[in-house]
Amino acid sequence: MEKHWANIIREIGEDLERPGLLDTPKRAASAFSFLTRGYMQSVEEVVNDALFPSDSSEMILVQNIELYSLCEHHLLPFIGKCHVAYIPTGQVLGLSKVARLVDVFARRLQIQESLTSQIAETIMSVTNAQGVGVII
Repeated sequence: MEKHWANIIREIGEDLERPGLLDTPKRAASAFSFLTRGYMQSVEEVVNDALFPSDSSEMILVQNIELYSLCEHHLLPFIGKCHVAYIPTGQVLGLSKVARLVDVFARRLQIQESLTSQIAETIMSVTNAQGVGVII
């Protein structure tokens, strides 16, 4: 990826020998890997058996989960807050895992509408919830 960033920087007319740009391709490759780390994570890794038995049938709501993503059309960043609610049916997911699942899908090239659906479908699948709501 570093080589490709060097080519992009060169193509926009910059001099890669300029002191401020000497390590930029390496740093850009590292940053882009971080911004898209969701491709290297799986739902199973994140959930990691953090499902717990529960008799509760009351809605569980996790609010104000910060998300950072890249638009799949232009690779431009978008940021926001995510709210996830679900009604459990015998088991609940650890609260921190909800935020981590949001991050897994946000750290992929996205549009907000797909991101919302991916989170909802995953929470529904993982918890076997009666219903799930996601607002971004």
